[in-house]
Amino acid sequence: MTNNEQSTPEAPESEGAVEGVVETATNNDTASADVPSHGELILLLEDARSKADEHWDQVLRSNAELENLRRRAKQDVENAHRYALEKFTQELLPVKDSLEMGLAAASGETDAAEAIKQLREGTELTLKMLSAAMEKSGIKEIDPAGDTFNPEQHQAMSMQESEEYAPNTVMAVMQKGYQLNERLIRPAMVVVSKAKA
Repeated sequence: MTNNEQSTPEAPESEGAVEGVVETATNNDTASADVPSHGELILLLEDARSKADEHWDQVLRSNAELENLRRRAKQDVENAHRYALEKFTQELLPVKDSLEMGLAAASGETDAAEAIKQLREGTELTLKMLSAAMEKSGIKEIDPAGDTFNPEQHQAMSMQESEEYAPNTVMAVMQKGYQLNERLIRPAMVVVSKAKA
């Protein structure tokens, strides 16, 4: 065979081959009918762009809202720290006023016995006011006289032998302890009994 003979196309040898070519051409025509036209593609693109713009707008709004929430939360925390003692301070102001009035009354021109009596009464009332203010704020007094020693709430300052108290009992309270909402602020300083040797 020469090169010329190889380059000439051969005719289909059977009718089946011709039908296959026609069938392939028909399939290509139906496939091209599924492809959208130029105008349809532009409409699809514009629709996709508008949806993308809408979603981008939603993302920006969500980010702005989240930033505003963060800012508000930060400001709330700062205010909570700054004004945490406001309520307790309002409870303490009458106590201070009462102490000032007691000092003014004691420095007046009355006899000494009367001044001491007035000062004592005023101090007792002031102490009640202060205790009430502390209770309202969740501050609880720890006065463990006669109780069993508890190292989680008491601090033993000394131990003494005692026949009157069972071993490991608080005999005396040198300084009361305090808790704030069940959290220990200051342990009670106590004298604890021990058995005689």
